[in-house]
Amino acid sequence: MDYRQLRIVFMGTPEFAVASLDALVKGGCRIVGVITAPDKPAGRGMQLQQSAVKQYAVAHHLNVLQPVKLKDPLFVAQLKALKADLQVVVAFRMLPEIVWNMPPLGTINVHGSLLPQYRGAAPINWAIINGETETGVTTFKLRQEIDTGNILMHAKLDIGENETAGSLHDRMKLLGADLLLETINELAAGELEEITQSMLEVDPLLVRTAPKIFTETCRINWEDPIDKIYNLIRGLSPYPAAFTELDGKKLKIFAASKEYTQPAETPGAYATDHKSWLKFAGPDGYLFVTDIQLEGKKRMPVTDFLRGYRFPQNDLS
Repeated sequence: MDYRQLRIVFMGTPEFAVASLDALVKGGCRIVGVITAPDKPAGRGMQLQQSAVKQYAVAHHLNVLQPVKLKDPLFVAQLKALKADLQVVVAFRMLPEIVWNMPPLGTINVHGSLLPQYRGAAPINWAIINGETETGVTTFKLRQEIDTGNILMHAKLDIGENETAGSLHDRMKLLGADLLLETINELAAGELEEITQSMLEVDPLLVRTAPKIFTETCRINWEDPIDKIYNLIRGLSPYPAAFTELDGKKLKIFAASKEYTQPAETPGAYATDHKSWLKFAGPDGYLFVTDIQLEGKKRMPVTDFLRGYRFPQNDLS
């Protein structure tokens, strides 16, 4: 069967998912419905904001459904009425079985890692936090347990030494979009062989997970080695951002550089020339912060910050 004959329902919410939806639309896929999150109030005026996927879908005159609850009988009936051959999920909520098991060809998910590595909500962040040099994208068939379904296709992606989660996200969404279209094409042609994740030669003790990022995940522990701190900063930039304290206020750090040396200061102490650099001591070196945001202030380069910040008299510069 030509993949363009398939009736496809697409499910997604953020910008990451838009790239995949755009690839399907431009590839000539027959999108019979787009499922996304309900509009939510946001901003100072708390006006209703549409998800990135909804904005794209409306602009391309696609049928949009925005269920509050995925088990709602009305939504389930609306979904059945679309008579999808295949469903595609990219960066969306967990689906109940009544939804993911509905179409005859099942439901495909695009996941930002080389499964079974980094199952979970934040695979891009954790790959960088853990210092990985390679990651990728996986398309797989959904089943009840999260990110455990049969693998369809893999595509690898190198991680740059200084790459942030933001830049990896932008590269990965394009790779994922291409892989998704290729997956659907081969699935429709009957040329794909599903691979159970248990068949892959991966030691279960070496499988890393990608749990949700919480506030305490983002707090810098200055007793950690400089490389580990640096990877944490990269893996959380630009959002939600690693943070520490500067003179009692929360300081988010979006970018930094490393210096390997034996610091004179205790871990977490800072030094500055008040003009061009601000550095924090670790156990085996310094981190020079270059892109920061102090609590109550805007994000800015450290040089701009230093021009306006008054340090206490007892600072270590």
